[in-house]
Amino acid sequence: MPISNALTELSSLLGNRLSRSKSELEAHGTSETHFAPAPPDAVAFPETTREVAEIVKICAANACPVIPWGAGTSLEGHGLAIRGGVCVDFRNMNRVLHLSPEDMDVTVQPGITREALNTELRTTGLFFPVDPGANASIGGMAGTRASGTTAVRYGTMRDNVLATEVVLADGRIIRTGSRARKSSAGYDLTGLMVGSEGTLGLITELTLRLYGQPEAISAAVCAFPTIDAAVNAVIATIQIGVPMARIEFVDPATAAAFNRYASANMPEAPHLMIEFHGSPASVAEDAKRFGEIAADFGGTEFRWSDRPEDRNALWKMRHDAYYACLSLRPGARAVVTDICVPISALAEAVEQTRADIEASPLQGPILGHVGDGNFHAILLVDPADKADMAEAQRLAGRMSDRALALGGTISGEHGIGIGKLDYMEKEHGTAWSVMADLKRALDPHNILNPGKMVRLN
Repeated sequence: MPISNALTELSSLLGNRLSRSKSELEAHGTSETHFAPAPPDAVAFPETTREVAEIVKICAANACPVIPWGAGTSLEGHGLAIRGGVCVDFRNMNRVLHLSPEDMDVTVQPGITREALNTELRTTGLFFPVDPGANASIGGMAGTRASGTTAVRYGTMRDNVLATEVVLADGRIIRTGSRARKSSAGYDLTGLMVGSEGTLGLITELTLRLYGQPEAISAAVCAFPTIDAAVNAVIATIQIGVPMARIEFVDPATAAAFNRYASANMPEAPHLMIEFHGSPASVAEDAKRFGEIAADFGGTEFRWSDRPEDRNALWKMRHDAYYACLSLRPGARAVVTDICVPISALAEAVEQTRADIEASPLQGPILGHVGDGNFHAILLVDPADKADMAEAQRLAGRMSDRALALGGTISGEHGIGIGKLDYMEKEHGTAWSVMADLKRALDPHNILNPGKMVRLN
């Protein structure tokens, strides 16, 4: 059989770096959320781009699917081997290859995590700002076009990947982009690969934009009387031009989860979590202006701090929100969905989503990166209960429909994977078939992460 042939050849190539152990297959066949396990037939652990190219060539010759794997933190089933095949785990390709402090860029292998990268950069005065919460791999973040809490100031992976090295479906190695900050030379293949979820090629190297570590940082959390008041405070802050580094929203259910999970002692009310970066004077001025805006919308319970330990505790709590919300229904899994809308439509989208969830039998805390119009619902379900799952999918579908009706998108950062395929035609129309044409052109045998992003067969 073709897959058996591929595994025999890969074993000769990689030796003990090709694993078929039950534990490895199970670890690479599960996701963070509600999707059913889908283990691969084997897991490969390459160490060089050349090895990745050889793996892909062998798999292409045997019609064997190839699924890239970073840290496994994605939320829409991106890394699941739903058609079997070989999972390519990049954990051994985790080095910084070139650092240019004067140009404020760095070239890395895809398996390095964002936390490990920033540890490497600590002595340079620079940092990589994209922060999706989980300690994701840089390659995985590029594959899903991740963003997170700092996107309101520093942008998403789309804005911060300057160049890539990619192995295509036939084993060719190409380079896209350069270290120059702009180019008019040809199609934007870097932009095409960032967000392609491993369906067009396997990214084996990335050149990233870096930023100076801020001289001063101040963070705060404050409560609001209503969701509408909190969201409108965000809108007013953005429209007046206050330069926030982070501005996060959590609803009363999420605040309750923080209290239960992290002993946060927060009022069970909507909250905003804010952070400012800059000089001591600018941070103080920005914080003052935000405080005035928040007060106009009923903001209370302000807790400000510029101490690193307090800020770290605040953002650790926010990054652990998924696990905190799971604690509201012990033993539950979550259908986690996100949408992104124009900032002027944010209050309407959040309020209508909240009303839908309150009318539902499910618990569904809402939180998000509201500074760029992006928010999430964590719908708590018993995955063995068909009624739970049907209701969660209904609520998620209403969120997607609402986003499109308001001029937004079905996903601001989680991506498509297998979880949102059904909504792609609604958002893109004929353009979705153009995406399929691109997939066929670059991967005619559909071996790269098949079943994700587009539908070919």
